[in-house]
Order: sequence, then structure tokens, then C-alpha cells
Amino acid sequence: MGTTARTRTGGADDAGADTLWTATPPLWLRSLPVALLAALVLAQGVTPNEVELGAYYAAVAPLAALAYGAPGTAITGAAVLGIMLLPRVGAGSLVADEFGAVAVIAALSVVIAGVRQHFRGRLKVAGSVAEAAQLAVLTPVADRVGELRCAALYRAAQRGALVGGDLYDVRPGPYGVRALVADVQGHGLAAVGTVAALLGAFREAVLDQPDLQGVAARLERRLTLDAVAGDGSELFATALLMEFPADGSHVRILSQGHPPALLLRGRTVLEMRCDPGPPLGTGLPGLPAATPTTVPLQPGDVILAYTDGVTEARDSSGTFYPLDDRLAALLAEGSVASPRAVVDAVWGDLQRRTGAMDDDVALLALAAPGAATTTGDRAGSRRPDPGPPP
Repeated sequence: MGTTARTRTGGADDAGADTLWTATPPLWLRSLPVALLAALVLAQGVTPNEVELGAYYAAVAPLAALAYGAPGTAITGAAVLGIMLLPRVGAGSLVADEFGAVAVIAALSVVIAGVRQHFRGRLKVAGSVAEAAQLAVLTPVADRVGELRCAALYRAAQRGALVGGDLYDVRPGPYGVRALVADVQGHGLAAVGTVAALLGAFREAVLDQPDLQGVAARLERRLTLDAVAGDGSELFATALLMEFPADGSHVRILSQGHPPALLLRGRTVLEMRCDPGPPLGTGLPGLPAATPTTVPLQPGDVILAYTDGVTEARDSSGTFYPLDDRLAALLAEGSVASPRAVVDAVWGDLQRRTGAMDDDVALLALAAPGAATTTGDRAGSRRPDPGPPP
């Protein structure tokens, strides 16, 4: 729920300008100083000895400072100076001033490489601390929670972030396994505080609230209290709550203004409709409260919950990503067989068909006990669903 920002994915899957500072330089960059030095030696060897190439040798050591640490830069600089002194492959008619300038530039490059290496180490430590803090907020979902098989994926819109404005969680409790997928106002790091508050309220409510309305009420209260304690601005979130009994025979669903989950049954995609209430935190008077809907489950069923960052992603022509139609096509291919396969297939297809994500993306796939490991042999396609499956 938001407007614009980054990729996460991803957090972490990014390559960009910060790569030079926080990650191992790519192979092409590490090869560039050697390639440039070899090219200069070759050029000097095939040109008349009177042609002076000494000024060009000055570029090698700064490149080495970007690609190597201080020791590697020092070795590269020494190699450059040694080659310049060779009579046939060096710098032609060597000029003392040029040789001195290259030596000074090489020495400065060693200093720059040392400073860069120092800050790179500090950034790695800071990145590790930040990653641990973010993962403490949005802990990875286990492959199995109780008798429920699970798979999830999260990509934050803000560059370098692991957590943004979307959230999910799956927790066992005395009333069954409960799951939450939500999308808070805004996205990126500005929304992390609200995400943390909602996750904490959900994890407590799972243990002591006997029904989903009680869980939703706890989330509503958390948002209301945070809005009062903050700067007074409105905080709201859409949320989808699910509750699975131990036998996995059905699921109870409660929606607070959130996009409906999809039920993958055989090769058919069904929309799991329910009567939604208003988004959490809106406090709109006169609107009916959300009521849970019970949906019977069959062996092989997989439920996919998501946030609007998926369905609002656009391709190059500006067309929204058609999640239900694309899921039906993926099911027809027979490659989607488990919660993990569903999540991976949707994310891969989303990346292929759309450009850079400008909103947070969350996917949560769940399969109840007794779910088969194949999608079934009957051909089928998506069809409109008048309501919960019988």
C-alpha cells in the first residue's frame, strides 16, 4: 500500500553503485587494471619509441584502488613503474616528470584503497547488524508450522531493505495455526515500525484470542494506540487473517480490506471470497465488522495470499499483472506442485513480465495436512467463483 520506491528485493538482490563499497568487486572490474596495463604495453611495443605513453600509465593504479585492497594496489603500482623503466616495452622516451607523476598517483591510490577497504569493512558490519535487526522484525517462515506446509517471499521496495510495509506470519496456538498477511500505510523503512507493532500484536493475540475477530481487534487497538502516541497522523493497514484447525479440513478467513486469497485446486484457481471489513485503523463509523468465512479444503489444495504490490505491478505497456490468469497458466504447465513451487513460480513470472517493482511485494503459500505433492492430472482453467467452494 503505497506509491513509489526500490527493489529488495531485495533487499537483497541488488547490484548498484554500492557494490564497490559493500561487496566483492565483480570479475570484470578486477580484470580491468591488468587489461589496461597489458594494452598499454602492447601499444607501446607497436608504436615508435619516440611516442610517449607515460601519461596513460597513470590510470592503472586508480583503477586498481577500486578493484583491490591496499596491498594489491601497491603491487599493481610497482608493476606499472617497473614496466615504465623497461627500454622496449615501457613508456617510450621516458620523461622523468611523467614517471614521478605516475609514482605519486600510484602512492595516492594505495592510500585511497586502504581508506576504501577500511570503510568497506565498517559497512559490512553495519549491514550485518541492520540485516539481523530487520530479520528480527520479519522472521523467516518455517517450511512447516504445525501440520501446515508453508512458503513465503518478501521483496521490499526500498533499496537495500529487507523489510518494508508488507508483513506476514504463521504461528501455532491453542486455537489452531493462524496466518497473517497485511499491508500497512506507506512502504519501505518508514513503515517498519508499524510492521513491527502489528507483528507483535498478532503473535500475542494468537495465544489468547479464541477467534479471528478477537485477533483483528487486537491489531486494530495496536494501530489506534500507535497513532495516538505518535504524531497524530492516521495509521491504517489491510489484513487477511486465516485459521487452520489441526485436521486441516477447512480454513477460516477474515479480511480487513485486503485482496482475497486464491485457492489452487487441481488446475483451477478460485478466489476465496468473504465479507470484508474496513482496513485496520480507519475507525470508520457505521461500517459492518468483518466476519469470518469457513472454506472447506481438499487434499492438494494450496492457498496463496499476497499483497497489492503483486497485482499492481505493471509491464512495459502499463498493464497490471494478472495474478489469477497467470497462476492458471502456470498450473496448466504442471510445474506448480507445492507451496514453495507456487511462490517461486509466481515471483519468477512476475519478474519476467514486469519491470522494477515500485511497491513492497509479499507472497505466502499454505497447504493443509494431507495435501498432495502434485497438482492433479485433470485439465482445468480459472473460472469465476460465486463464493467459497462447497
